[in-house]
Amino acid sequence: MNLISFFSNNLDALITVLVLFLSLILFIRNTIAPELTGLLCVGIFIVTGVLTPEKALSGFGSPSLITLMGLFAVSSALFKSGALDRVRELISSENIKTPRKLILLITFLIAPISGIVPNTPVVASLLPLIEGWCERRNISPSKVLLPLSFATLLGGTLTLLGSSVNLLVSDISQQLGYGSLELFSLTSIGIPVWLIGTTYMILVSDLLLPDRGRNKDFIKNGNLNIYFTEVTIPSSSELVGQSVRNSRLQRRFDVDVLELQRKGKVILPPLADRKFEPEDRLIVRVTRADLLRLQQEHTILLAENKRPFSGTNLLSTEEGTKTFEALLPSGSTLAGASLRELRFRQRHNATVLALRRGQQTVQERLGQAVLRAGDVLLLQAPLDSIRGLQASNDLLILDQFEDDLPFLIRKPIAIAIAIGMVLLPSLTNIPLVGSVLLAIIAMVAFGCLRPAEIQRSIRLDIILLLGSLSSFSVAMQVTGLADLIAINLDFVLSGMPLYFALIVIFIATVILTQFISNAASVALILPVAIQFSSVLGISPNALIMLVLFGASQSFLTPMGYQTNLMVYGPGRYRFFDIAKYGAGLTLIMSLTVPALIILNYK
Repeated sequence: MNLISFFSNNLDALITVLVLFLSLILFIRNTIAPELTGLLCVGIFIVTGVLTPEKALSGFGSPSLITLMGLFAVSSALFKSGALDRVRELISSENIKTPRKLILLITFLIAPISGIVPNTPVVASLLPLIEGWCERRNISPSKVLLPLSFATLLGGTLTLLGSSVNLLVSDISQQLGYGSLELFSLTSIGIPVWLIGTTYMILVSDLLLPDRGRNKDFIKNGNLNIYFTEVTIPSSSELVGQSVRNSRLQRRFDVDVLELQRKGKVILPPLADRKFEPEDRLIVRVTRADLLRLQQEHTILLAENKRPFSGTNLLSTEEGTKTFEALLPSGSTLAGASLRELRFRQRHNATVLALRRGQQTVQERLGQAVLRAGDVLLLQAPLDSIRGLQASNDLLILDQFEDDLPFLIRKPIAIAIAIGMVLLPSLTNIPLVGSVLLAIIAMVAFGCLRPAEIQRSIRLDIILLLGSLSSFSVAMQVTGLADLIAINLDFVLSGMPLYFALIVIFIATVILTQFISNAASVALILPVAIQFSSVLGISPNALIMLVLFGASQSFLTPMGYQTNLMVYGPGRYRFFDIAKYGAGLTLIMSLTVPALIILNYK
């Protein structure tokens, strides 16, 4: 077909090509946020008349997008309930002493979890814990963090729920008239891909993963939620009689004991083999979330408080008590004095739970620590006291996050609801989106999730990106551009054996997804790839799966997928470290996935 003639008679197709090139430039250069690029393209399609508003915006009302929004909420409830606590404890187990053993645990345990829970929150939850594991064993994080990202990518292709890209492919497939994907449509291919990829990662980890050393300051203080505080071990605590090394403080929670005070004597590190005794006072480094968890479980007492944390604990909000952060601004009259000297509790009717001081380690008893401008205090106070503090120039209230309190007693309920969410569409005719929505209602009804947390749990940037990208596929179909590209590429694939033709399409998808988001690569390639089904003599569903798995193979660049970027800094990786470890895996998948496609669909 004459391209000049085609575009001269089809202005909409020309506009679509220009928009696609513009989007590729913006995606690669990262000039603006990806979701804004998607929205810009949608706006151009509407303004130029290429698509009607209904067609351009149809992706925002798709069942797949609603399903993804629901999964964010369900995942939030699972994490807050402590559903992954057992996984965290296994990672910190004394049996896991080498990088290879940890990679083995990650690939065989964490990856399947990513088949149900979106992989981004899984990595975000486990990243600090694995960093702490590396610090305690004097191992470079670069030896284990990249497998964490890769494992969640592989696990994300086990079920439809594992990745937002899976749901986008399902949505585009339905828009193109091939029906949506089922929950386990990917599983027959996903399981071999997971097992093969896992084997590769374990076998080559010692050889190909670099040792970039350790950055103590980054590991310990890079997290803006790290606080320093003083706690007491009550006689009823399960910690009594346990050594620091084997206690839940380090096995399930990544808590660092900086100093131990016993009967008036100060005991400094190393403390790993010291056993806790009743009334021991500890100076600890702990995240905000773990501090709240330990209090709820009666494991510790704040040194400033002599009563245990029970159903009406210090952080209870039943009587108007709130937990919040407050910053000491420059010029605060509180700076230069300790909390004890200031009689802070009596003066402000507020309890200081913990202290955070930039990148510095605070190794003093909480009451004796001299406050400085820039310090952040974790406070608990009644509403009336908070209003008084807000009116003062001595403290700047940053936020209130009493909703961060976990729902420990709801853990079995949250897990049961999540299992039911997966089984319901498998055993009945209820669509997946209906099952997910019912799961959200159940989480709220049984107290595993607060209604306000549903909105906060949703990643709006991902929703906007996926909702807008479906317009690419619609435009390519409506304008005939997908058919034109397929016809002009037919000479490349015609006469080529099916297996090699599928390898070409797979590699093209893999290459594109390394430089733009995998969602964008799916939106651009899938409509074209499907056109080859009749030429290659294979089901369109086979090509849908081929593109889906190709877009999930983000093993070559940091920007290939967001979990790669999440581990890139903490692992102190260099750009080509990822390609070095992932190139072999990409090659194996390029040969394996097309073969699996043929076996399942030919």
